[in-house]
Amino acid sequence: MSLAIFLSQVVPVRQKLYRFAYRLLENEEDAMDVTQDTLMKVWQQQERMSDLQNMEAWCMRIVRNLALDKLKARKYRRSEDLDTVSELPAVQQENPHIVAEKQDVMKRVHGIIAGLPEKYRTIIQLRDIDGYSYQEIADILVIDLSEVKTNLHRARKAVREQLQKLQVYGV
Repeated sequence: MSLAIFLSQVVPVRQKLYRFAYRLLENEEDAMDVTQDTLMKVWQQQERMSDLQNMEAWCMRIVRNLALDKLKARKYRRSEDLDTVSELPAVQQENPHIVAEKQDVMKRVHGIIAGLPEKYRTIIQLRDIDGYSYQEIADILVIDLSEVKTNLHRARKAVREQLQKLQVYGV
C-alpha cells in the first residue's frame, strides 16, 4: 500500500474510528491513543490491505480489539459522566425548557445504553449511532448476520423497556 492509498482509504475514516473508540472507552485521551495505534497498525500491516474486501470494517475491528485490550489491561472504569458526549445544541431560539428536556432524555438514553451488556452496547453504537449496515457490523464483530440482528433487537427492546419504566414509574 502506498501513502496515497493510505491517505485516500484509511485517513478519511479516522473520525469514525475515534468516535467508536470513545464510545467504548469513554475517555478522550484513551480514544485518541487507540485511534493512533490503529492507524499505525494498519500502516504496519499494509501488505494485508490488498486482500481485504472492507477496509473500514477491518479498521473498526482493530479499534475494538485495542480498546478492549486497554479496558482489560487497566481494569478501566467507565465514566458515568455523559455531559461531554451528548450535549444537544439549542436550535434557533428554541425554548430553553424544551432544550433541557431533550438533554435530560438523551442523558437517560445514554445511561441506559451504558448499562447494557457490552455486546448490546457495541451493536447499538455501530448501527444506530455510527450507521453501519448489518453486514458491516457482522464483519467488525466477527459474528453471524443473524446474531447481529437478534442482538440489536434485544438491545433496542431493553432500552425501550427501561425508557417506558422511566416514563411510567419515574424510576
